[in-house]
Amino acid sequence: MKRIMAVALSMALAGSVIAAQAQESTATATTTKSARKRATPKVSGPTISTQLSEMKQAIDAQQQQIKQLSDLVQSRDQKIQQLEQRLDQSQTVATQAQTKADTAVAEASEQGQTVMALKTDVIDLKSNYTNSALTLQETQKRIGDLESPLAIHFKGITITPGGFMAAESVYRNRALGADINTPFNSLSMPGSGQNAISEFFGSGRQSRISMLAEGKFNDIKLTGYVEADFLSAGVTSNNNQSNSYTMRQRQAWGQAAMTNGWTFTGGQMWSLVTETKKGVDNRSEALPMTIDPQYTVGFSWARQWGLRVSKNFNNHVWLAASLENPQTTFAATNNASNFALGGPGNGGGLYNGGGTSTGSALANYSFNATPDLIVKAAFEPGFGHYELFGIVSRFRDRVYPCVEPLPSGPCTTGGSPAQGAYNDSKNGAGLGANARVTLFKHLDFGLHALYGNGVGRYGTSGLPDATVNPDGTLAPLRSYQGLATLEWHMPRFDVYLNGGEEYVKHRYQIDPFSGKTVGYGAPSFDTADCYAETAPGSGSGYGFGALSKCQANTQSLIEGTFGFWVRLHSGPKGRLQLGPQYSYVSRNAWAGSGGAPHGIDNMFMTSFRYYLP
Repeated sequence: MKRIMAVALSMALAGSVIAAQAQESTATATTTKSARKRATPKVSGPTISTQLSEMKQAIDAQQQQIKQLSDLVQSRDQKIQQLEQRLDQSQTVATQAQTKADTAVAEASEQGQTVMALKTDVIDLKSNYTNSALTLQETQKRIGDLESPLAIHFKGITITPGGFMAAESVYRNRALGADINTPFNSLSMPGSGQNAISEFFGSGRQSRISMLAEGKFNDIKLTGYVEADFLSAGVTSNNNQSNSYTMRQRQAWGQAAMTNGWTFTGGQMWSLVTETKKGVDNRSEALPMTIDPQYTVGFSWARQWGLRVSKNFNNHVWLAASLENPQTTFAATNNASNFALGGPGNGGGLYNGGGTSTGSALANYSFNATPDLIVKAAFEPGFGHYELFGIVSRFRDRVYPCVEPLPSGPCTTGGSPAQGAYNDSKNGAGLGANARVTLFKHLDFGLHALYGNGVGRYGTSGLPDATVNPDGTLAPLRSYQGLATLEWHMPRFDVYLNGGEEYVKHRYQIDPFSGKTVGYGAPSFDTADCYAETAPGSGSGYGFGALSKCQANTQSLIEGTFGFWVRLHSGPKGRLQLGPQYSYVSRNAWAGSGGAPHGIDNMFMTSFRYYLP
């Protein structure tokens, strides 16, 4: 645009110069013609030369202006050219920069793709490595399971064997004629010959075997459990040579646990009375840690047939009820033969019977009317485990009122003593509670109590449930059981301390026919002979003198126990552990005419066990 303006300006200046020259030429020609026409006269004014000189000066000035404008235009053209060159250079640089930027972007994109590809490759490698490692571990585990399986898989169920082998011993400073299983209510009185002699016995009979079978069917978990040891007493068993004692059924039950919290269990199992560590679950029983398989005085339990149903409410509350096999333990003094509540076992019916020992049946069984009913509620609020439970039992016997006929009774003169016989039933009931809390992470403290009428057999001492009235009807005995436990658990050892008591109240009446006091724990009973030792009744060497006139009925049993377990080894091949135990037991009788006798015993036990993994 500037060039065009400069050219136009130059052309305008040139045109003006040409026009001025034309005008001058025309004026000159006209002047010449006029001069020719008028030679004279002369006109005044500037001369032609003067005018030409002025015109020349004007043209020179215009030419200078044109030159200046031309120089200015040229200068501007140069600057424009320089600017164009710079612009071209800038455009070139910009183009180069854009090219470099595009190249860099392309390279960056390519590098990003390469990095992403590398990352993907690394992730794939890691995943492949992890999968390979898991596959290797799974393969190793399978090989390990094949070499030493923790369980056996058979037709869709998992079978887990268990148990332990035990080498145990017991020393008592007063003999009881017993294996490591202690008959607490048979502690001898001071006058017994056994009370003056100690006993040592070694045993492997508590060795135990078990099998757990588990499977799933839709939303139901099915479980079966069998457990046995050798602490049974077959009628031909002894420890003279072969120690061929029979196997004992401890537990044998089946269970269906549903995902909605309902559980149904049936078979021989620990009674619902027994404290548990988790809810009311089978196989979570909170058993004392003693070597003694009779456990400890004050511990309430039974292992017997039962049908149990339970409901779990969010793993904080459990409710359960069970029907369980009943039995009646009985004790009475000075009673007449005017009642019967059971009889010796029938071998043909697979009860243990078939003979007598010192005039008594080898095994007696009560004939029961109904099963025991037990209900329990368990609570786990977040700190400890707590239980409340109740027992309802029914006791029955057949009464013969004409064995001792009263003047106003239904008996006829000369009639049969069995006339007027009838069945009589009494109810028994008890309430119990358990509590167990963990203190200082390793210390467990537990309390247990059971109180009621007719609940004696649920205690570990086997105290009587009932006695008899003079008329032959049963009279349930009031009793209580209490136990406190303290257990310290560490990875390599456990220490336990137990203190318990079982008590049964006396109950008695005077028989109007014989004039004797009949019942349990009467103050008129003869206890004087409980302190007088008698000579053996036979020369066989296997019988101390009997305290036949010692009418001491147990009032209470008290036991304190201390022991610990040391785990020598625990691993995938099993566990080795050993431990000692000391117990002090006192059996206190109700005071009679000769005072209140009591028997004591100090017992030391040891155990060495290998547990299956």
